Amino acid sequence: MIRIGLTGFGDHEELYGRTKAGERLREYSKHFDIVEIDSSFYAVPSVKNTAKWTADTPDGFQFVVKAYQGMTGHLRGKKNYFDDEESMYKAFHEAIAPMREAGKLAAALFQYPPWFDCTRENVELLRRTRAYMGDVPCALELRNRSWYSPAFRDKTLAFMKKESWIHTVVDEPQAGEGSIPIVPVATSGDMTYVRLHGRNEGGWHASGHPEWRKLRYLYHYDAEELAEWRDRLLALEKDTGAVYAVFNNNSAGDATPNAKALMDMLAGMAPDAAAARADERYPVSAI
Repeated sequence: MIRIGLTGFGDHEELYGRTKAGERLREYSKHFDIVEIDSSFYAVPSVKNTAKWTADTPDGFQFVVKAYQGMTGHLRGKKNYFDDEESMYKAFHEAIAPMREAGKLAAALFQYPPWFDCTRENVELLRRTRAYMGDVPCALELRNRSWYSPAFRDKTLAFMKKESWIHTVVDEPQAGEGSIPIVPVATSGDMTYVRLHGRNEGGWHASGHPEWRKLRYLYHYDAEELAEWRDRLLALEKDTGAVYAVFNNNSAGDATPNAKALMDMLAGMAPDAAAARADERYPVSAI
C-alpha cells in the first residue's frame, strides 16, 4: 500500500476556496488520506485539538505527528515548555492518544537537526528516546550526512531495524554535511516514511534571508523526477507493509499538484496526462 499526502493541512490555499480555517482539515481529507502534523514541532498540541482533528477526518485517515523540538535537541538555549524529559514525553503521549484510540496514528516523526551527528552519545540518546515512546510507531529522520557515510550507512540502518525505528527516506538538496542522500531502504516490515523537501540547493542554507523557511522549500518536481519517485515507492512497497510519502515543497503551492501527479502515476494514468498534471501550478505567489 502506498499513500500520498502533504505536510500540514492549513497552508494549502489551492485546496480550500472559502473554507473557514476550522474546517480545512475536513476539506483536505477529501483530497488526501494522510497528513503530517508539523505544528507539534513548535508546541505539543492540546488533547482538545488532536481530538478535533481525529473527529474531523474519515475512517482510515492517518496522521504522522512530528515530535516537539524539545524532544529532538533543536532548542539550543530557547525556552523549553517542560521542566524535565518525563513530563515532556508524557504530554506528547497524551496529545496523540485520541489518534491512537481511533486507529488513526501512523507514526510519530522524530526529525533530528543537522548538527546531530553519528556519535556513540547520540546513538544512546536515540535508544533512550525510543524507550520513552514505548509501543508508539516512530519514524526517524536524520539530517547529518555522517549517519550515511560509507563507514556507518549499513550500521545506521541495522540500528534502526534493531531498535524499531521506521526509516524516513528523504529527498532534499545535496548541500553538504547538513543534508543526506536518498537512501530508499526499509527498516520496518510495517511502514516506511518518505519526505519530499524539494531540491532547492540555494535556499537550503539561506538562513540569513528573512524568508529562509519559505526559500528552503521552494521547488517544483517535474514529471521525470516524480516518475523516479514512483519507481522508488513501488520498490519500497515490496519490502514494507505500507509506504507513506508526503510533499513538503509548500512555499509556492507546488506540493498539491506534485502529490496529485504522483498519485496519478501510481494509479497508472497515461504518461502524457500525468506529466501535464505535474506541470500544473496553482495561483499561489512565490517568494
